[in-house]
Amino acid sequence: MKQSINKTLLKALLAVAISIGVSAPASAESDPKLWPVMKEAFFAKREMKEVDFIKIDAPKRAESGAQVPVTYTIDNAAANGVKIVKLYSFVDANPIPVTATYHLTDAVGDFNLSTRIRFEMDAFVRLVGEDANGNLYLASREIRAAGGCGGMVENDESAIRAAAGKIKLNVEQPVKFGMPTTATFNIKHIMRTGLQRDLVSQGYVPAFYINKTEFKYNGKPVMTVDVGVGTAEDPYFKFNFVPKEAGTLEVTATDNEGKMFTHHIDVKG
Repeated sequence: MKQSINKTLLKALLAVAISIGVSAPASAESDPKLWPVMKEAFFAKREMKEVDFIKIDAPKRAESGAQVPVTYTIDNAAANGVKIVKLYSFVDANPIPVTATYHLTDAVGDFNLSTRIRFEMDAFVRLVGEDANGNLYLASREIRAAGGCGGMVENDESAIRAAAGKIKLNVEQPVKFGMPTTATFNIKHIMRTGLQRDLVSQGYVPAFYINKTEFKYNGKPVMTVDVGVGTAEDPYFKFNFVPKEAGTLEVTATDNEGKMFTHHIDVKG
């Protein structure tokens, strides 16, 4: 399975690169013609239904393409029995369009998550939900933002390495067991895309990013996020989960170099 996913990703990246080019001007307006190419690359000929029970809340114009705030929600009641188990997030004009893939469980209840993503130019955010039977559902939103994926960087490498992986995890109080509870996760990490150039050498700086976060409550899965470089620096996830009893919320994060970072917090009523 992993091999087939990697092949699909490579096909998609190639298709998008051909369509927009990695050097496309940051001022380019959102292009609705990009999505059919990307959809075919990632999902082949699978049918996809546009729905309104998956929603994207975001500014029409972001102050910075490097930190664009978005909130994703799934209204289970409006879904009329459709249960989304996987949610793909794309920015269709980014050179690397997948920002993250969310693997969901019943513990998230009505999915509600806020995060920050990158935009290289004006684009559409596309959320593709997949149910347990492999059916696909689409939501879209246009956002104007630019300059978040490439550009020049000048960093203190030793300081970046020393800070990487420091986690803050918080659960909003008071907690009512059996009811949605808000957790906030933030991890210090530069999230280099591999498309940025060193200010001195002018060469590309190697990609260095968090690639997975796994949340568990009392040892049981809540949500796993396959994180992409389209996620902004210092990845941030604010999400709801439903604790049924007192326990421990724990997170394990890994980066593309194989380093692992963990943190936990006790949850009391």
